[in-house]
Amino acid sequence: MTPHLARLLVGITVDILRSLAIAVGIVLITFFLIRMIPGDVVDVRGLEGSLTYAQQSAMRDDLGLSRGWIEQFFTWLSMISTGDLGVSSRFATPIVDLIATVLPSTLKLGLAALGIGLFFGIALPTLACVYPRSIFVGLVDFVTIWSITIPTFSIGILCVVVFAVWLGWIPAIGNFVVPAIILGMDIAGTIAKMLHEDMKDIEGADYIRTARAKGLSPARIVIGHILPNAFTIVIALAGLILAGVLTGALTMEVVFGLPGLGTLTLQAIKGRDYPVVQAVIIWLGLAVIFANLLTDLLQRFIDPRLRKS
Repeated sequence: MTPHLARLLVGITVDILRSLAIAVGIVLITFFLIRMIPGDVVDVRGLEGSLTYAQQSAMRDDLGLSRGWIEQFFTWLSMISTGDLGVSSRFATPIVDLIATVLPSTLKLGLAALGIGLFFGIALPTLACVYPRSIFVGLVDFVTIWSITIPTFSIGILCVVVFAVWLGWIPAIGNFVVPAIILGMDIAGTIAKMLHEDMKDIEGADYIRTARAKGLSPARIVIGHILPNAFTIVIALAGLILAGVLTGALTMEVVFGLPGLGTLTLQAIKGRDYPVVQAVIIWLGLAVIFANLLTDLLQRFIDPRLRKS
């Protein structure tokens, strides 16, 4: 085995072990932190007046809530290790079925926002690099400030008030296009900022000066030489982008009343439906961890600096 291959295998092993450690941490923190919240689904049902004290005690025994936390944890761990996420305490429905019902809506919103974010996040800094004294430079700064300073839920609430309540242009609940644009532009700001800075650094490289000396047009230099070399930053941001898409989609679903994981999670939190909250948080966490792991592994193969380290 060559030293280069040995270093590569060690790096891959470290990435996988780190991802597994983070996954274990998410599982532990999620389970025990949720149980520190006062009350449970039985208390909520009792406050609603739908259960007597004896029925509450029996329900708590049936759901295993009267057991100690450690016993509950290992029982739950044995279930999820087989792919069984459990049953909703409030709706008495398998959690897998609940998630499968609302997941398409979340994916639809997330993919639409991701498409918008990638398009503008790559197009704007590319045009700003081709035309350095144009409006595109200002647009890169605008979407960057938008992304950094203004929370998506604030923009969402503002859009509901202005376009739905005041102007009546869109429905207040169930609109899909506006949240996709809001979330997409937030993603675009993250990509545009990092990509534009990386492209400006590459502009000063010797091979770029050589390309200019040969008389290549600015567009050909940017698209053919600068953008491909700067694009590794987009791959490096993939995990962060996915996390932003998922959390942003959940937020937009709540603000705009869209059926999805965000609305399901909010209902579960209100009803102290621990199994549903746990399942959604862990599902999202593992999705982000997996995306980050793939990103790290991909970078090791395409980035010469990481291959040599």
